[in-house]
Amino acid sequence: MHLHRRKFDADASEFRYDHAIMTGKPSAAVIEAWAGLVRTERALRDKVEEALKRARLPPADWYHVLNEIDRAPRGMLRQTGVQDRTKLAQYNVCRLVDRLEGEGLVERRQCQIDGRNNVVIITAKGRALRRQMWPVYAAAIAEHVGAHLSEAEAAELARLLGKLLRAESSVN
Repeated sequence: MHLHRRKFDADASEFRYDHAIMTGKPSAAVIEAWAGLVRTERALRDKVEEALKRARLPPADWYHVLNEIDRAPRGMLRQTGVQDRTKLAQYNVCRLVDRLEGEGLVERRQCQIDGRNNVVIITAKGRALRRQMWPVYAAAIAEHVGAHLSEAEAAELARLLGKLLRAESSVN
């Protein structure tokens, strides 16, 4: 308890932060930020998915997985790397890679370094689909995000979201 009094005397905002973590009771502003983040992510994701569907393209998660694999050295990435980079749940990554492999968009091979893991390799067909999806995806981002934020606001939002992601990544 004395530790918290010292922090309170030295820095009231730090005390409130420590207290919120200890009690599990976030402030009203933090709750509103969380609720806004969840609502906004769902609404914007729905808009992007609608645009892809109208263009008769697969869901955004297909793009995310293909893009992360394509960006990796030599167009290959361990399946756990796909999970880490996309933040999709393991079971979703497994099912999605199965579908992508079935469509001929990726190949899956056993990792030669760690036999317990698979390496996912993008195919020419997978690269072509990713390139086909991007203009539709980019237009949806521009319409539903870019049209509503200045460059400075977009940079600030990216900074704040990155801060949250880095904080969670350091915990895990």
